[in-house]
Amino acid sequence: MAHYDAIVIGSGGVGSAAAYHLAGRGARVLGLDRFRVPHDRGSSHGHTRIFRQAYFEHADYVPLARHSLQLWNALSEEAGQPLLRQIGLVEFGPPDGQVVPGVLSAARQHSLRVESLTANQAREQWTMFDVPDDWDAVHEPDAGYLLVEDCLTAHVQLAQERGAEFRFDETVTNWSVETNGFRVATDRDTYTSDALVVTTGAWAGPLLGRLGVPLRVLRKPLFWLGSDDPRYQVNGGMPLFLFELPEGVFYGFPQVDDRGVKIAEHSGGSTVDDPLLVDREMWPEDRRRIESFAARHLPALARKIADHAVCLYTMSPDEHFLVDRHPQHERLVLAAGLSGHGFKFTPALGQALADLALDGRTDLPIGFLSLNRQSLRSAE
Repeated sequence: MAHYDAIVIGSGGVGSAAAYHLAGRGARVLGLDRFRVPHDRGSSHGHTRIFRQAYFEHADYVPLARHSLQLWNALSEEAGQPLLRQIGLVEFGPPDGQVVPGVLSAARQHSLRVESLTANQAREQWTMFDVPDDWDAVHEPDAGYLLVEDCLTAHVQLAQERGAEFRFDETVTNWSVETNGFRVATDRDTYTSDALVVTTGAWAGPLLGRLGVPLRVLRKPLFWLGSDDPRYQVNGGMPLFLFELPEGVFYGFPQVDDRGVKIAEHSGGSTVDDPLLVDREMWPEDRRRIESFAARHLPALARKIADHAVCLYTMSPDEHFLVDRHPQHERLVLAAGLSGHGFKFTPALGQALADLALDGRTDLPIGFLSLNRQSLRSAE
């Protein structure tokens, strides 16, 4: 029976980063995943993810975002390919909403480069958007987009170069605590380890449920709308965008490939009972909401749906991440409930999990993401 210093269950965004950092510290690592990475069954796909630092959700994320930026740049250099393109992000919303005041507050607190604009100024600068007169806008020029599958592949390949092993298309059927560590059984074999890292995304519910932390999985559709208008091209001056509307929060990307402009709704979503049985067909109501948003706020964008995909959000009760050691088993560490805004942080979260698994502590500022935080309990 093969023995490892650490086994990582789940090799998506966080799991692949954890394996990379564990192997970088000289640990013998095994990564397990029921699918072959990268894949489109979970949360780490869809071609692009927004990277931003002026965090309206919680200013405590900013130090983690800054550290993640350093790690993404280092990973790009090590992989020999650009993984992050910083083209800027403009966020629109009412002056008394969550987004614009939250961005400005985080920027002030952490001295981030953010520009505040009126609706008219935003329309003049970015003519592809239609913005209500009574709205405000904030522009974060250092924001950008990550190439999600490339990021995942880079972490896996470089982890392997550092000595990590991965077994894909292998499903974990059970794991247990042993006297000197952990035993992990799969549909193919059994392994043991000194430490266990659980990063199973939408499949994390049973583990967290036993700890009294319910997770909810949401089905989230992604759409690509084709356009011949050069303003919507990534090289045509279009930034990343986010709109806080009364009916929901919508975000998107300029056209970075032949599929067109990518648009999705961050709010809403249908509850998923079994992540293996997600309906990945295009739902008419999902399409209607995206087309209605585009018609109102990107009026020159063509209405032709060029592509469609479905990913999963795994929501914690307070919509903040769960990154911690298990309260009964200190060498069992986990990351879960990234709640639809976690991929940008995956290199930092992977490093934190490696620290926790090997040292029992980390210097990274993850205390506000602990399992016993007050906001988590009050949100139940």
